[in-house]
Amino acid sequence: MQELWLVGIGTGNPSHVTLEGVQALREADLILIPRKGTGKEDLAHLRHQILRDCGAAGKVVEFDMPQRDAALPYGQRVERWHDQIATIWAQTVKDAGRSGPVALLVWGDPGLYDSTLRIAGRLDPKPRLRVVPGITALQALTAAHAIPFNTVNGAVTVTTGRQLRDHGWPKGAETIVVMLDGECSFQMLDPEGLTIWWGAFLCMSDQILEAGALHEAGPRIIARRAEARERHGWIMDTYLLRRSVGQAGAY
Repeated sequence: MQELWLVGIGTGNPSHVTLEGVQALREADLILIPRKGTGKEDLAHLRHQILRDCGAAGKVVEFDMPQRDAALPYGQRVERWHDQIATIWAQTVKDAGRSGPVALLVWGDPGLYDSTLRIAGRLDPKPRLRVVPGITALQALTAAHAIPFNTVNGAVTVTTGRQLRDHGWPKGAETIVVMLDGECSFQMLDPEGLTIWWGAFLCMSDQILEAGALHEAGPRIIARRAEARERHGWIMDTYLLRRSVGQAGAY
């Protein structure tokens, strides 16, 4: 492929695709749609719906995402998985027999806790990259709860569930946003003085929100998250935690 366009599509609401994203999807010659396995068909269906809404005219081809090798250490597991995905992309494009721009619809924004850019870097020869930004889960979460992302002159730490489990609350942090947390890692924290704002399926018709003091809202989030995952077969969620004013300096 000579050109690869990574188009951010937001967090699940088709109306959140930007005008630039709509134009890119209309002009793409080939559009790749990942299939992520049984129970996650909604993720492919939503991408197809976005393409219909945008009036995309290019050829659409689905491909199966490989599974990570759970026997490998985490770092090696991810590296091998990315290599496999890049190989599948290249072969899928070759089999499609198209020479124009290739587009991938990226959930959220291609630059925030997403590996699409790193996978694209493995392609040989390297295509010309175009990145179309999308609405992130961070924006969708704070908008859904109608809260500011930061306090006055306050910093925000964006981290992962794995980092929170391994290292605890980031030193000196007042506000943290936690991404990619399938284990509700806030359970590992001392809840004293912590408020949480959580959301799943943000901006979608099935959106779920919870908020409150961590010691009260935490158990509700765990229960609602488990029920939603069981019902849908998948879940995308994130949360923001904030310490009461005056407490952040002690950590």
